[in-house]
Amino acid sequence: MQILQTEKQVLVFYQNDRTFRSIWTDGRNFPDKNILEPRWYGYSTGKWMDDTTLVVETIGIDERNWIDNAGRPLGDELKVTETWHRVNHDIMELTLTITDPKMYTKPWNALNKFRMRLQPADFDIREMLCSPSEQEEYDKIVSRPAIADSKKK
Repeated sequence: MQILQTEKQVLVFYQNDRTFRSIWTDGRNFPDKNILEPRWYGYSTGKWMDDTTLVVETIGIDERNWIDNAGRPLGDELKVTETWHRVNHDIMELTLTITDPKMYTKPWNALNKFRMRLQPADFDIREMLCSPSEQEEYDKIVSRPAIADSKKK
């Protein structure tokens, strides 16, 4: 991934499917729940806790999505909290906490101090796209059964 910071937001560019997300850091609140449109990656706001720690909260993630590649389901009350902490010049740690009272009995850490290393300035994100046939096969084997199982509970 690559991270770009502007005056009002942090943009995160992901290698998989060449996607990005915006994390608004200008002090705005989440949209009212009555007008919040679901987004595949949700709606994110962040706040700098100090010079090296950014805490991001995300809501409004489209329910057709899943939390991870294992197909863990999510509900409409999902809130994801990310703590990005720059340990030193070369190392960033990410802690990711999932809170979803409809799907899980308590909050849990999906990542805990996941270490990322700074890449050289000329680093180029590779193009990684999932072909429609591969995605369909994955959905058939993993994600659809996981969603069906979660709805039975």
